[in-house]
Amino acid sequence: MTLEFFQAYWWLIVAVLGGILVFLLFVQGGQSMILDAGDDTRRNLIVNSMGAKWELTFTTLVTFGGAMFASFPLFYSTSFGGAYWLWICILFSFILQAVSYEFRRKKGNIYGTGTYDVFLFINGCLGCILLGVAVSMFFFGGSFTVSRGSLLDGAAPVVSHWDNPSHGFEAIFNWRNLILGIAVLFLARMQAAIYMMNNIVDDPSFFKSLKAKAFINGGIFVVFFLWFLALLLTTDGYTVISDSFRTTQIEVEPYKYLHNFLTIWQTAVMLLLGVVLVLYGWARSCFAKKYTKGIWFTGIGTFLVVVALFCVAGYNDTPFYPSLTDPASSLTIHNASSSEFTLRVMSYVSILVPFVVAYIAYVWYSMDRKKLSPKSLKKSDHQY
Repeated sequence: MTLEFFQAYWWLIVAVLGGILVFLLFVQGGQSMILDAGDDTRRNLIVNSMGAKWELTFTTLVTFGGAMFASFPLFYSTSFGGAYWLWICILFSFILQAVSYEFRRKKGNIYGTGTYDVFLFINGCLGCILLGVAVSMFFFGGSFTVSRGSLLDGAAPVVSHWDNPSHGFEAIFNWRNLILGIAVLFLARMQAAIYMMNNIVDDPSFFKSLKAKAFINGGIFVVFFLWFLALLLTTDGYTVISDSFRTTQIEVEPYKYLHNFLTIWQTAVMLLLGVVLVLYGWARSCFAKKYTKGIWFTGIGTFLVVVALFCVAGYNDTPFYPSLTDPASSLTIHNASSSEFTLRVMSYVSILVPFVVAYIAYVWYSMDRKKLSPKSLKKSDHQY
């Protein structure tokens, strides 16, 4: 088990966490439907259906950030410390979510439930779009420079510098990043509708409304995802000629990510299988008369697609965080990682990951064992 093995292993762990996170964003997708839900009963059904899972999404996001910090600290300092306005916006939107679920129905709430519904809507929309923008930068890059010699500068020992004065705002308004951001939003909305078709019962008219929402949002998602995929497969990328802790030589390679899919054929199989599962779960949920299991197909498919995208972003001598201003500063899993000792110790801890996943599955089963309905919601002692 060499340093290269641990670097590849931890990038796979990051990819798995990213796949789980994007799947769980259906919570944000449901929140984005609150304001057009109609009456208060349906609005409360949506909030309480999503409220049972919001902590899983939040925890996975924190775990993803922690894994990146521990395994690839140079990325953490470059992106979180350089493009900080992007990450501050993401963090702020998730703070709004946590506050809203805590205080929405709390006694003495002076702002009313409507205010917190707006906060949940903001998190539902911005959270998905901004996380999609952040992931898109793994392919389309950011404006930064890495200077390891700065560590010897006692006045300013800063390794990486963000070269754009807007510090992340420019990424939000980059049209290529927004394509993936919008695709993530409508994927989350589609999966939220499909999930609630499974989770909420005894309301035929609402079920019919959710079916329509799943169809419309799923169609928009397919358009934007295919657009993003076409851009990805035809764009020029960077390839590493030689890589070490101190220096990285980079060359531009046309159709880099297409070549990655062809070279690492397992990722291409994973991508195609994931797309098929998502389309199957979506189509059957929309066109079958009474089908409620689509969330498992779309969820597993989403996970596979995201893991495949992360793999082609970091493997096969590919910088997972390209620099637009200085290609030689681009971050790879080799020059941005922690030491071998740190990665090795963390790998022992990662043995616990299957147990964590099993715990999440058990909690999910326990919460979803009893379905939500308008009658059960009125009788419940705890409501979000």
